[in-house]
Amino acid sequence: MYKSDYEIKKEMCEIGRRIYNDGFVAANDGNFSVKIDDDTFYVTPTGVSKGFMTPEMICKVDGKGNLKEANGQWRPSSEFKMHLKVYQQRPDVNAVVHAHPPIATSFSIAGIALDKLIMPEAVIFLGAVPIAQYGTPSTMEIPESLEPYLQDYDAILLANHGALSFGCDLNTAFFRMESTEFYAKLLFYARMLGGENEIPCGEVKKLIDLRKQFGVPGKHPMEKLCPGCFAGDDTCSMSPTEANEKYGVESSAAYHGFQPLPSQVCPAPKKSDCCDKDIESIVAEVTKRVLEQYNK
Repeated sequence: MYKSDYEIKKEMCEIGRRIYNDGFVAANDGNFSVKIDDDTFYVTPTGVSKGFMTPEMICKVDGKGNLKEANGQWRPSSEFKMHLKVYQQRPDVNAVVHAHPPIATSFSIAGIALDKLIMPEAVIFLGAVPIAQYGTPSTMEIPESLEPYLQDYDAILLANHGALSFGCDLNTAFFRMESTEFYAKLLFYARMLGGENEIPCGEVKKLIDLRKQFGVPGKHPMEKLCPGCFAGDDTCSMSPTEANEKYGVESSAAYHGFQPLPSQVCPAPKKSDCCDKDIESIVAEVTKRVLEQYNK
């Protein structure tokens, strides 16, 4: 259905309110965009709370990110560069959403991908959410870090930054952001309760077949998620993680060479400068002095 420019801007403002009210952004965080054609995009403004946008604040840019139209002081988000990378690599995408949903973002900070197949809806409609290498916001580092994942995934965690989701329209892109956060929440709760139980490979294949029957738009990692599903009946009872180990496939966190920031890697314990005997003598001396003071 055709939408006027004003209707598109109103829809962007509504999504902004939903993102803000869901707690996916704080203050002026987050940004999203809608593709009109290959050289025209509507982008949320910088320096504005997404929960309080009005249509006249929305900016228009061209296919290189140059400003085409803006009212007054409003200027497009400087992070449109990563949106543009998605549009360039994925012709099927017409909207991109970037936010900081707290639990999904916490997974990105911890360097943990959302790649455990634990819930049918997540398998069918989302697949998995890998982590792109850390990059400085508003630079080309983030767009470049996305490239290895764009042909297989519809949502990506940005290391130490947040999440990015995209789809055939703005609602789909937003729903994928919601699904990413819900997936992260379930995985977090499951681990608090002792750990997740993955859906067996044979069942995963059935879910992927259902996805095809439903005609769900977008991309899906399929074989990368669960190679066991495509390797024969002997793997049907395995979990995807077990199948990955059997076939030598690394998790999507490590896929394409993801590396955590140096600060995320725990350093090896430093060898103490003093030996056990030194420690024992110090403890003995402290004990002796305490007793002397106590007996005075």
